[in-house]
Amino acid sequence: MKQATGKSARRRWAGGRPIVAAILLLASGLLHAAESDPLFAATLTGTDEKPFALAAYRGKPLIVNFWARWCGPCRVEIPELVKAHDKYQKKGLVVLGIGLEDKAESVRDFMKAYEMNYPVLLAAEKGIPLMQALGNSKAGLPFTIVINRKGEIVTRKLGVMKAEDLAAAAAAVLN
Repeated sequence: MKQATGKSARRRWAGGRPIVAAILLLASGLLHAAESDPLFAATLTGTDEKPFALAAYRGKPLIVNFWARWCGPCRVEIPELVKAHDKYQKKGLVVLGIGLEDKAESVRDFMKAYEMNYPVLLAAEKGIPLMQALGNSKAGLPFTIVINRKGEIVTRKLGVMKAEDLAAAAAAVLN
């Protein structure tokens, strides 16, 4: 079989470009979704002290906030997360708190004091490695990731999420 040269070779390559582009686009989406895999693979502890598999949240738009009781900026941010939960819950958005905590009773008391009405899980010793796997190499707090229905992380923020940040995050994953 003769090898094509000149114009016929260029035509053949040009005809394959849409296929190559489609494969690259598909792979890109899979890579973005793979960034959230450590979250959905994790099993943490609920405030009821029972194990909870985060795979239950796969396919849902999420605002996942890592926090701790001793973290001053976390305490500032929590009322805004409560408001975001109230505003977007009926549209399907899940606000999820992951405390770098190991005592459920202390977390329940803290939740009452701060009127936290959204789901909260305790990460204990799994918290720092999980944050690092999700892109927070410094393991600082507060740390928030926003995940769309496809499992793609669309926002990462180390620091306080203000009301406008949360509104933008909700808009990004609910559209």
